[in-house]
Amino acid sequence: MIRMINPGRRLFTPNLRMVICIPSGITEVEKRAVKDSSEHAGAKEVYLIHEPMAAAIGIGIDVEEPMGNMIIDIGGGTSEIAVIALGGIVCDKNIRVAGDEFTQDIESTCAANTTSWWVSARRRRTKIEVGAAMTELDNPPPDYAVRGRDLMTGIPKEITVTYVEIAQALDKSISKIEEAILSALEATPPELSADIYKTGIYLAGGGALLRGLDKRISIKTKLPVHVSEDPLRAVARGTGIALKNIDRFQFLMRE
Repeated sequence: MIRMINPGRRLFTPNLRMVICIPSGITEVEKRAVKDSSEHAGAKEVYLIHEPMAAAIGIGIDVEEPMGNMIIDIGGGTSEIAVIALGGIVCDKNIRVAGDEFTQDIESTCAANTTSWWVSARRRRTKIEVGAAMTELDNPPPDYAVRGRDLMTGIPKEITVTYVEIAQALDKSISKIEEAILSALEATPPELSADIYKTGIYLAGGGALLRGLDKRISIKTKLPVHVSEDPLRAVARGTGIALKNIDRFQFLMRE
């Protein structure tokens, strides 16, 4: 990517400034690895920002205000749950259950029930077409036909997958995310809990697009849950805003 934006035609190599998202539960060794990799790619200035903070900026929350806001960023590898106030993360929870885990759950359940196998791209497509967090939806998606190979006979085969089957497959993984949310709420200071009761919970990341997930979390926590506009790009959008306004948001980032 760096070579694409910095072709070798230039006489002088520009000084690159990078803002990179990191999980809230990252270790110091991992932070150093990220920074070293960036410097090897040509970065002169490297800033690290936590993913929940970038998501909050990306969905339009004023992270500098004293009011508490809970952000849940369900990405590919991790789910980040954080309470943000006064430009900092007051409490956070990081679990390695997210989109990739959802995809594996779909594969395991469908393979066990139908002995059918299909490529990774199809698994992700299945999650997009009929992915759901609840077995009862107001606007259920139509059944989705999946083509693959029968593991017993090796013959090409087509199966039909419903959103109910997907919801049942994802139940255990979503329950782990719910437990992490409740754990983060328990660790939240009382004054910020009052703010969260008023403002609700904000969902970001690709996992937020899972049908019925906001309603399921709302039932579990008894709090309003809001899915941000274009949640898939919320973190990237917030990182771009932080990069463009580096002087304003520099206190949020570690150089």
